[in-house]
Amino acid sequence: MRIPFIKMHGLGNDFVVLDARADALPEMTRAKAKALADRNTGIGCDQLILLQPATDGSLADFRMRIFNHDGGEVEACGNASRAVALLHGTSARVETASGTISLTPSEGGASVDMGAPRFDWDAIPLDQPLDTMHMPVGWEALEAPDAVNVGNPHVVFFVDDEHTVELDRLGPLIEHDPLFPDRVNVNVASVSSGAISLRVWERGAGLTRACGTGACATAVAAIRRKLVTSPVAVHLPGGTLTIDWHPGGTITMSGPAQESFRGSFEWDDFG
Repeated sequence: MRIPFIKMHGLGNDFVVLDARADALPEMTRAKAKALADRNTGIGCDQLILLQPATDGSLADFRMRIFNHDGGEVEACGNASRAVALLHGTSARVETASGTISLTPSEGGASVDMGAPRFDWDAIPLDQPLDTMHMPVGWEALEAPDAVNVGNPHVVFFVDDEHTVELDRLGPLIEHDPLFPDRVNVNVASVSSGAISLRVWERGAGLTRACGTGACATAVAAIRRKLVTSPVAVHLPGGTLTIDWHPGGTITMSGPAQESFRGSFEWDDFG
């Protein structure tokens, strides 16, 4: 079976998009998603995105499923949401594993209503009750982080210089710490002149050039700590996102997305 795909990216965080809204595909498995995401023997991507009909068409226009580079299915991806908005071409309500989000395409990108952040320890989730604004935990020099769930779990460390952190070494240690039963995305950020500079270790994907949900979680944490005001620019290695959030409201993320190329593959060649 020959399957078409669209390769897209948001600030260098790249995706293989399979559009199965009109023509159904066989069941996606962890092994197949991992094989397609492999940069040496597959198409190559940070995340595989599968578009399908909505479970309930009265609540959403279509469904988006997200598979990380390791093949595991996750709840949310902000950069992929912008890419899908660009691909869809008009405003849409999209069903995800973390709830329904709203997409609005714009020139060269999109704005995404990512929903309201969650801060309760059991909504992150953590394995024990802790203050999620200044968690009394640390890993070497990384201490007292915030924990925020923005559709997927994040821990945010504010440091003087995010470039000095050995995130490729500490990221997987924190991601797999027993404190986080669903694992966690790891953000290290510095604040200067009212803007945020950010690096992210993504759960199941590793270091990426950009992470939309990481930018949302970090902006929310910085606003809660009164380090910045909304809207705030979040600078990532791949480029800049604008995050708008006020306590009690939902998060709006705005930024670019781009289609790279299209192709096709044989379904049975992978996984």
